[in-house]
Amino acid sequence: MRASLILRRRIQPSAKSLASLGRAQIVRSYGHLPRSHLIPSYPAQHEQRTASSFWISISLLAVGGGAWAHNYFTSNDSPSSAHTRSPPQEPFLGVIDTLKAMPIEPAPGTVGTLTPEQEAKLQEFWVLTLKVFGVDIQALEAEAKDKESADAASASASKKDKSSKRRWGLWSRSNDDGDDDSKSVSSASGITASLASINVSDTSDDKYGQSKEFQQALVDMSPEEIRSAFWNMVKQDHPDGLLLRFLRARKWDVKKALVMMISTMRWRLQDVHVDDDIMANGEATAVKMSQSSDTAEKKKGEDFLFQMRKGKSFLHGVDKFGRPICVVRVRLHHASDQEVEALERFTVYTIETARLLLAPPVETATIIFDMTDFGMANMDYTPVKFMIKCFEANYPESLGAVLIHKAPWVFSSIWSIIKGWLDPVVAAKINFTKNREDLEAFIPPNQIMKELEGGEDWEYKYVEPVAGENSKMEDTETRDKLISERQELAKDIQKSTIEWIQASFKHEKEAATAAKEKRDGQIEHLRKQYWELDPYIRTRSLYDRLNIVQGHGKIEFYPNAEKKVEPKEETPASEATA
Repeated sequence: MRASLILRRRIQPSAKSLASLGRAQIVRSYGHLPRSHLIPSYPAQHEQRTASSFWISISLLAVGGGAWAHNYFTSNDSPSSAHTRSPPQEPFLGVIDTLKAMPIEPAPGTVGTLTPEQEAKLQEFWVLTLKVFGVDIQALEAEAKDKESADAASASASKKDKSSKRRWGLWSRSNDDGDDDSKSVSSASGITASLASINVSDTSDDKYGQSKEFQQALVDMSPEEIRSAFWNMVKQDHPDGLLLRFLRARKWDVKKALVMMISTMRWRLQDVHVDDDIMANGEATAVKMSQSSDTAEKKKGEDFLFQMRKGKSFLHGVDKFGRPICVVRVRLHHASDQEVEALERFTVYTIETARLLLAPPVETATIIFDMTDFGMANMDYTPVKFMIKCFEANYPESLGAVLIHKAPWVFSSIWSIIKGWLDPVVAAKINFTKNREDLEAFIPPNQIMKELEGGEDWEYKYVEPVAGENSKMEDTETRDKLISERQELAKDIQKSTIEWIQASFKHEKEAATAAKEKRDGQIEHLRKQYWELDPYIRTRSLYDRLNIVQGHGKIEFYPNAEKKVEPKEETPASEATA
């Protein structure tokens, strides 16, 4: 107790001096929808940031862990089991074809695990999403009107058992998932009313002002632009999986999920240019920029490459849950080494690259902040807000676990500042680890690299871009052909989605099953087709050159590991002769 008090007194001056760096005021304003058939999104407001290390700052994420951080810094014991996620009981079976060998089960609320109520929410989300895309679904609305009229007439004659009816209707006015689901729309206005009612007054959980950004998207972007941004973000993912991320992040409130998703589309397309710049240009363009005679352009290229070459952050291996691991070496960061823009660009680049390493049923990644030799010179605050916003607003449900490894005692003074910035869901994923044994709760011993005192003999080394590795990007004819094919596939999936929803709404089980099977086949085709398109729209990355991303959708997290060959049973000579 005394030691704890002394520690608090020591860190008090630092905490006080940092208090002035409180959160920027968030403006939450709501206007009327300029066009009822569309939906608004992201304001062009960008908070001015000082040059600082986002990676170091992000370690501040750790601080948001909660009261147990105090125990971590004042006890010699391992983190309490109450604050550490238990690993799966089944043993890890190897490093080759890792995901096939691991006993990974899909998480609740993901593709293939939905309850009837959750599936109804997903279908409702699709209806509103397609409406935003400008898809003509009047026939679906008309059928809904007829169905509601028939249900109303039937209900007046006799009450039906609630369990036999779809409780979460596609045209529910309720914005509160906690309320009785019987609050369904009794009129035919349905989808149009739902879109108009996006202009909600409850801003209690609108942390990043996304309702305003959502509305702005309807002004700035055409339906086709929003639709294209969505399918570009899908990449090799399942489109349902992408929608479900936003639904889970908004606790299955469909309208709030729509606001969040459309805001993200605007952010990707207009604010950071994820697909048409960051991923399309990547490391190869950064090399060219670093050789430019233009000082500003040269600086941008050098700053981006500095992050890669120094190995401040990198992707390597998977944890016990099959989640790709991102390692951040906090000690390597100094705010003056690069501009904030380069840090943010590198952050998005790393997150997007990690998305390519996700293979079903894995949907999240693990981040290890290696705090070895961390000092106050490495500390930075402003960029951490960008990282937090990325995961909370634009890449929801993407973090599996955050491990803060070997944090020194000085780090304890930071947590009270950062925890106020964190969503409780993100904070709950933070774990403090002190040694190899703590890491083994999350990562198999033979897959903890020796830098972290593990058994894997692997070191980070940046491999420079190779001449000609992006030659396919020059073949614009093939690229345009594949893009056109993908657009048609997306339209086919949209049509099948409407067929699936129509059949489900009318309780035509056979038709719904047939539509769903047809749709599943189209989605699988879309996933495979992305990997055909990938080399024409994305410059090769370090992970392509390391042979981790092997093409055609094959991901090998440990390409240099020796394959284990099972010994064959010897056949008796007598049997061999026979």
